[in-house]
Amino acid sequence: MESREKQIYRVTIVGSIANFFLLVFKFVAGTLGKSSAMIADAVHSLSDFVTDVIVLIFVKVSAKPKDAGHDYGHGKYETLATAIIGIVLLMVGTGIFWNGLNQILAFYRGEELGAPDLIALIAALVSIVVKEVLYRYSVIVGHKVQSQAVVANAWHHRSDAFSSIGTALGIAGAIFLGKDWRVLDPIAAVIVSIFIVKVSIRLLIPCLNDLLERSLPEEIEREIIAIIDEDTQIKDPHNLKTRRIGNDFAIEVHIRLQPDMTVREAHGVATGIENRLRAKYGSHTHVAVHVEPVKNE
Repeated sequence: MESREKQIYRVTIVGSIANFFLLVFKFVAGTLGKSSAMIADAVHSLSDFVTDVIVLIFVKVSAKPKDAGHDYGHGKYETLATAIIGIVLLMVGTGIFWNGLNQILAFYRGEELGAPDLIALIAALVSIVVKEVLYRYSVIVGHKVQSQAVVANAWHHRSDAFSSIGTALGIAGAIFLGKDWRVLDPIAAVIVSIFIVKVSIRLLIPCLNDLLERSLPEEIEREIIAIIDEDTQIKDPHNLKTRRIGNDFAIEVHIRLQPDMTVREAHGVATGIENRLRAKYGSHTHVAVHVEPVKNE
């Protein structure tokens, strides 16, 4: 079976190659077709290409095992990569919004906007098809290998497809409805930029939670306690601490055992907890179990 790292590399390389040819095509079409919306769309594809490179670099680093300087492994490098993708998306979305807004204001001040050519519309339609295919391919692989960065990149592909849909509508309106409707080109860009910013925020919030050591959701913590309580020898599991490290969980908990239990027996109980939690949440789950004697009543 192909390794997780190889699957991530393959889907990312396919996306990066497609993004490279798309961004070149869009820049040429936007320049020759005199479409500011298409040039903005090309910039979005350029950001896709850059984030593909980021994923390739950071996923390789995050796959490294733990070492002397990283006791919990390198999983957060993938979280960092996802955060960078979100920041790039936020910047691109804000830039497209600002550029489109300036053109809209210029139009209503009486300035005449240039009419885009048919090649810009063709480029937008090609982009819609290619980016939607890339989104579906990437999101399937991302969920399969449980990679935040690949899923984030998949949404970056889809946001580019949404951008191209808006661009296509704006260019088509500007071409076929006459000069009084050329403002549709920047209006479409502004509308799409809002969707891009929304996606970036949706990506950034969980990344910030992970980087700031936010606990796992309450329902998962309740599930962890239930798994620990499966062994009736365990009393009063407490001081549960959880966090996410990349795609893995880190779990620390204190349990109480009878004071007459031998060290070997106590170790066996703790190992049983570790095995059950790793069976539930993955073999790379970090588990630390601290044993205390039962308090005298």
